[in-house]
Amino acid sequence: MGVNPAHAEAARRLGQAIAAQGWRLVYGAGDVGLMGEVARATQGAGGATFGVIPVHLMQMEVGKRDLSTFVVTETMHERKKVMFMNADVIAMLPGGAGSLDEFFEVLTWAQIGLHQKPIWLIDVAGYWHPLVALIDHVIAQGFAAPSLRDLFQVLTLEEVCARLEK
Repeated sequence: MGVNPAHAEAARRLGQAIAAQGWRLVYGAGDVGLMGEVARATQGAGGATFGVIPVHLMQMEVGKRDLSTFVVTETMHERKKVMFMNADVIAMLPGGAGSLDEFFEVLTWAQIGLHQKPIWLIDVAGYWHPLVALIDHVIAQGFAAPSLRDLFQVLTLEEVCARLEK
C-alpha cells in the first residue's frame, strides 16, 4: 500500500469512479496492495472487474478469484499482453518495480508505434515527479526524442476521474 495513506484512498476513489462510469477495471488480479483496493472499490460500487494473473503469482499476490472475469496465464508476458489487449486506457497508480515494468513496456510500445492508447500516471502527493524527472533527463542527454514526453500524461486523480466521465 505504500507509506502514504493518500495512496490507498486514491485507489478506492479510482475504483469507485471506474464503476460509476460503467467502465471495467482490467488489472493484474491481485487481492493485495493498491490494485486490490481498486478492485474491491470497483466491485463494491457495482463495477465489472477483469483480472489476469500468472500461475506462479497466485499465492504471492493472493489471486482475487471473485472477479467478473478471472484469467490465469502461464507467464508474466502473457499476463501483460492479455491486460493490454483488454484495456482502453493504461492508468498507473503509485507502485513498485512491477508498475514501472508495465509503464515502460507500454511506453516503449507507444514510442515504436504499436499503440496509441492513453497512458496516465496518476500522481498522488507528487509520487511520479522523480520518474518524470528521469525521463526528462533521458531526453536531455540525447537518449530519447522530446516526443517521448508526449506519450504519457501525469494527472491528478481528479483529472483522471473527469476524463473517465467523458
